[in-house]
Amino acid sequence: MSYQVLARKWRPRTFTELVGQEHVLKALVNALDNDRLHHAFLFTGTRGVGKTTIARILAKSLNCEKGVSSTPCGECSACTEINEGRFVDLIEVDAASRTKVDETRELLENVQYAPTRGRYKVYLIDEVHMFSNHSFNALLKTLEEPPPHVKFLLATTDPQKLPVTILSRCLQFNLKRLPIEQIRGHLEQVLGNEKIDFETAALVLISHAADGSMRDALSLLDQAIAYGSGKVSEPDVRAMLGTIEQDHVIDLLNLLAANDAPSLLARIAELAQHSPDFAGVLAELITTLHRIALAQSAPGAIDDGLGDREAIVALAQKMTPEDVQLYYQIGLIGRRDLPLAPDSRGGFEMVLLRMLAFRPANAQPAPTPVAAAPVQQQTTSPPSPAPGGLSVAEPVPTTNPAAPVISAIPAIPPTSSAPDDWENMVAAMNLSGMLQQLATNCVLSQRDDNNFQFSMSPNHKYLLSKSREEGLAKALGQHLGKNVTLNIVLEGANTATPAERQQKRVDARQSQAESTINNDATVQAIIEAFDGQVKPGSVQPLN
Repeated sequence: MSYQVLARKWRPRTFTELVGQEHVLKALVNALDNDRLHHAFLFTGTRGVGKTTIARILAKSLNCEKGVSSTPCGECSACTEINEGRFVDLIEVDAASRTKVDETRELLENVQYAPTRGRYKVYLIDEVHMFSNHSFNALLKTLEEPPPHVKFLLATTDPQKLPVTILSRCLQFNLKRLPIEQIRGHLEQVLGNEKIDFETAALVLISHAADGSMRDALSLLDQAIAYGSGKVSEPDVRAMLGTIEQDHVIDLLNLLAANDAPSLLARIAELAQHSPDFAGVLAELITTLHRIALAQSAPGAIDDGLGDREAIVALAQKMTPEDVQLYYQIGLIGRRDLPLAPDSRGGFEMVLLRMLAFRPANAQPAPTPVAAAPVQQQTTSPPSPAPGGLSVAEPVPTTNPAAPVISAIPAIPPTSSAPDDWENMVAAMNLSGMLQQLATNCVLSQRDDNNFQFSMSPNHKYLLSKSREEGLAKALGQHLGKNVTLNIVLEGANTATPAERQQKRVDARQSQAESTINNDATVQAIIEAFDGQVKPGSVQPLN
C-alpha cells in the first residue's frame, strides 16, 4: 500500500477531532443539534486552518443516515463515501478553475434537482473569491433562495474580494491561526501514535515555521521524518529549515549586552562560514528579544521548549527593558530593510551595530558637569570650582522652570581592592567577548600544579561550550607559559567571582559619587536657590 502523507492521514473526521477553532465548532454544533441550519455558510481564514475540513464534516453531519446531528456515525454508506471523496451529493468545486460565467451557470442548473443519495445536496466551493463578477452575479439569486434540499458551503482565504451581496447572504465564520503550543501538542500526539522518536525543541521549530497552519506543520513534519531517517531531532530540523542553533543567538545577545562590537563582528564572521540565512537569523534574534521582554515583565510566561529558559532569564537580568525594546524595534526595521542591503551579511552586521550605536548607555556625558535652571533666565558669575572636584556652570532655562534639574559628575578617587590570584590572571590575559564573560563568572576552587578546577553558578551554564573551555585553557597556558588543563563545575561558589567583585566596586563608586553630590554645599545651595533637584541617573563617577 502506498504511503499516505500525515496531513491526509490525520485529517479530522469529526468535530471532536478538530484542533482549535472552538468558537466555530460551538456555533455549528448548536445549529446541528437544535435544527437551526442556515442554507449558506462561509468559512474564512489562512491556509491550513481547517476551512475545507470543517465543511466536509458539516456535509457528513447533514447526510448521515442516522440523522442530522453534530456527531455523524462515520460508519454508514454516506459517511464512508464522504470520507473517501466519492459521495455523489457532495459537489466540491474549485473556484479557481471555474472562473467563467458559463461554467457557473452550468453548475447551478442542477441545483433544482433533488439529491440522488443523501438528505441534502451540498455545494462545497473552495477559494470562492476566485469567481469572476459575472459568476458571482449568476450565483447570487440561487444563493439567496435555494431549494430546501440544497446547502452552500463556501471557503476562502481572501474574504475582502467577495462582494458584499454574497457576504450578506451567508453565515460567516472566521477561522483563526493556530497557536504554536496547540500545533506542537498535536504534533506530539501524531508522533506518539506513529511511534516515531522526537525532540520537543524540534517540534517547537516546526510549529514556528508553520505560521499558524496545521497542514503546513504536518507537511513539515513529514519532511523532517524523511530528513532524519525516521526520527525528528532539533539539529536535523534546523538544518532542514535553514535556521541556526539557539546558542548562536544567545551568544550574539550576550555580546550586545556586553557592548563588545569587535567580538560581535567576529561571532558573525564565524556564523557566515556556515552560510546561514541572515534574514532567518535576524528573525530568531527578534523572537528571542520578545522572550527576554516577557521574562522581564512576567517570568512565569517563559517556556523551556528550546532548552534556553535559563539563558533567557540571565539575559533579562543583564539588559535593561529600554535596551530590549530598542533592540526589538531596530531589529524589526532592519528585517524590513534587509533585502535592500548589498549583501545579507553586511545588512545583518549593520542592524546589530545600529543597536549598539543607538544604545542610550553609549551616549557621552554632557560637557558641563552641573546644569541648574532658574525660574527666569538670568546672568550669573562665571563657573567656579566647587569642593570635591565639582564644577558649577551658568544656569540655563529648562522646560519646567518650577523644578530645575541638576546633572552632576563628581570626581571620585579610585578605590583600591585586593583581588585574588584568579582575578589578576583574568586581567592579565586581556580576554574579550564570551571568553572574558566565561572567565569572570568562574571562581578558582582548586589548583594542582598545571590542573585548574573552577566553580560556576548554574545560572551561567549558557556560557559553557567545549570550544570556549579550550580557548580559556589556551589563553591561561599562554599566560603561564606552560600547558594547563581545566575543569569547570556547575556549583555554587563560596567566594565572589571576578565579575561580582567588579560589580561591587562599580556599585561602591556609584554610591560614593551620589553621596558626594548630595552632601556638597554648593549643590545644596543651588537646589535651595532655584527649587531644583539632582537629575536621577545623571551622577557618574569620574574615571
